[in-house]
Amino acid sequence: MLATGSEAIRAPRFLSRRSHLFAMLLVALPAVAVLAPLLSLAVIALGGDAEIWPHLAAYVLPTAIYQTTLLLAGVAVIAAIVGIGTAWAVTAYQFPGRDALCWLLPLPLAFPTYIVAYVYVDIFDPIGPVQQLYRAMFGYQTAAEYWFPSIRSLPGAIFVIGIVLYPYVFLAARAMFLTQSASLIEVARTLGASRLGLVRHVALPLARPALAVGLSLALLETLNDIGASEYLGVQTLTLSIYNTWINRSSLPGAAQIACVMLIAVIALMALERHGRRHRRFIVSSRNGRIVSRIRLTGRTAWFTLALCLLPVLLGFLLPAARLTHEVIGRGLIYGFDSDLIGHTATTVMLSAAATVIAIALGLSAAIAVRMVRSRIASGTIVVAGLGYAVPGTVLALGLLTPLVGIDNLINAASRLFGGPPLGLIFAGSSAALIVAYVIRFLAISTGSAQAGLARIPHEIDDVARTLGTRPPGIAWLIHLPLARPALGGAALLVFVDCLKELPATLLLRPLNVETLSTYIYQFATRGNFEEGALAALLIVAVGILPVIHLTRFSEIAPAPIASSSR
Repeated sequence: MLATGSEAIRAPRFLSRRSHLFAMLLVALPAVAVLAPLLSLAVIALGGDAEIWPHLAAYVLPTAIYQTTLLLAGVAVIAAIVGIGTAWAVTAYQFPGRDALCWLLPLPLAFPTYIVAYVYVDIFDPIGPVQQLYRAMFGYQTAAEYWFPSIRSLPGAIFVIGIVLYPYVFLAARAMFLTQSASLIEVARTLGASRLGLVRHVALPLARPALAVGLSLALLETLNDIGASEYLGVQTLTLSIYNTWINRSSLPGAAQIACVMLIAVIALMALERHGRRHRRFIVSSRNGRIVSRIRLTGRTAWFTLALCLLPVLLGFLLPAARLTHEVIGRGLIYGFDSDLIGHTATTVMLSAAATVIAIALGLSAAIAVRMVRSRIASGTIVVAGLGYAVPGTVLALGLLTPLVGIDNLINAASRLFGGPPLGLIFAGSSAALIVAYVIRFLAISTGSAQAGLARIPHEIDDVARTLGTRPPGIAWLIHLPLARPALGGAALLVFVDCLKELPATLLLRPLNVETLSTYIYQFATRGNFEEGALAALLIVAVGILPVIHLTRFSEIAPAPIASSSR
């Protein structure tokens, strides 16, 4: 007789010893791929000259840690206020444009932070249209005659990065609000809670787990950023790693800074877990009604619309309009750089290859964990997901030694069989980029695969096994078809993230390889970002697809609407 409920979870998987070993290898492979660069990084850092660390501690790290801390704190404030505020507004209230805002508010995620930084500098620099208009209105002749806030500053970086990354908090908070039972909100209303009271005593406590998750994602992306912070003049830890390695030719020094940065990553992950501690809210099975939205009227409705539309305007519409203006005004569509076609093809091929490998590894590991059902396997796949928390610069540093080691083994094997040395097959080619992309975004594929498989009852596996189907057949005939929707969404997210990735690409790409992100970066460093506007629009156009996917799956049945009594 088949086990059911909790008994099914503890049921043995009927795997042979060989199949069990193979399944554990499938789970261990992604975890080893993530841990190897981190261990290599520690070895490189410890092997450096003893004089490097005192110099870094005295002249590099104080400024980098200080500015990184302020940047993270500022981005956290903007992302939290904008993300939770807009999520609560479109969830709890009905007002003109509310339905459109549910789709518009996540759109800034389609923009890489470095592209928005380039656009805002182009707009607000002394030679940009805003200051030109300002001088014309007030009769100034030069920028030296007046004060104007500089976008190339720490506050400017906080604003730009925060206005792009707030959707992480918005999506997480809105999903939390939408899945809450109506009873909590209705009880608060019955007890006379005002709108501000609902936010303070109900919305914010409910959003605390979502705030922890969303903020951790936003801050990890902030740590990973290099293009925006460099262009806006903020000396972050990530930029310090890049400068120490490339400009000062000190690999051990860069590794030591990277180790300090890993401490910041661990701290963010600890804060995220602390934020979710003892704060679990579930939907009651007896009262799963969605809270009715309060209808706003008059000035209040239009004021709410304006506030919610502001981050969309600043984070998506304004940058998109500026890029479109530059593309049309400079004739980039008709007279575009012919090399752009090759760079686009290279980007697509690298991203597609990394996506296929990441999805294959993630799905294989998730299926193996499902079949083995051991705590060791479950813990190992969690380690495999840590790559997303490792910034691209740190990952690039740590990958050098393992990739060179693999190349040396291949060359030794070639010589052993009488062949010529093959050179740096991995470390000196685009394969290094694919490996970095796979490790960096493996968490998306493993998480999505586990979520898709979790919807499949374990009893189906048991029935298939009882009917004589072997584990590969169960995976191919049952798991893969039923998990396909989740895998499709994961593949889309991984592909676009690979498309936009800049830090690891800058450090690991061969000299003759350009991606769309590095193509845009080169124009920005030369001071003529506008020439790369078409490539930027291509990235944004593709980046909209996963945002729509995320928004679509965050929607649930429409909530009833109640008239406002306050």
